[in-house]
Amino acid sequence: MEYGYKRRVTGAFDDVVSKVRAELKKEGFGVITEIDVKKTVKEKLGTDFDNYIILGACNPPFAHKALLAERDIGLFMPCNVIVYEGGGAVFVSAIRPTLAMSMTGNPALKPLADEVETRLQRAVASI
Repeated sequence: MEYGYKRRVTGAFDDVVSKVRAELKKEGFGVITEIDVKKTVKEKLGTDFDNYIILGACNPPFAHKALLAERDIGLFMPCNVIVYEGGGAVFVSAIRPTLAMSMTGNPALKPLADEVETRLQRAVASI
């Protein structure tokens, strides 16, 4: 089961991260969390790791509607978008909110998840 949308992209890692941020913004998302996995692994474990960033993307109007429909939906927020290097390439991947939110069984979340997913797909496709 595909739980995310992934795309191999061209460009330097830092440039791709900047482009991801810009494309998310165009779709109404802000990045509210950022985890630099490479840095964290080095600091906590003393081990090297490839470039790998987890961006927590949030679209406030959709997040608010989802929280009104399902208080525990915060367990699935924010929507994670990852940028990482592997095998000499850079990849961008975003979670599929439709899959994550379907686990709640709350039908009120479906139209929200559909719209958020469409926006995330467009952002990833634009990189």
